[in-house]
Amino acid sequence: MDVIDRANELNDWLLGKQLAAQTGHTAHGTSRHDCEECADPIPEGRRVALPGVRLCIGCQTLMEKRR
Repeated sequence: MDVIDRANELNDWLLGKQLAAQTGHTAHGTSRHDCEECADPIPEGRRVALPGVRLCIGCQTLMEKRR
């Protein structure tokens, strides 16, 4: 593995972290049971599908529209 390969791996890792931060969830971790914005419950299906999810669907949608 050369320097360019390492730089590409680092870039991919950083991009993944940035995307996770922007979408309100992480690739790993415990999902919240209640939305951190409105405190509404987050459905189990959403928590299972998106490990580390922190926002309900409504708040996630509003956050994405603001961008």
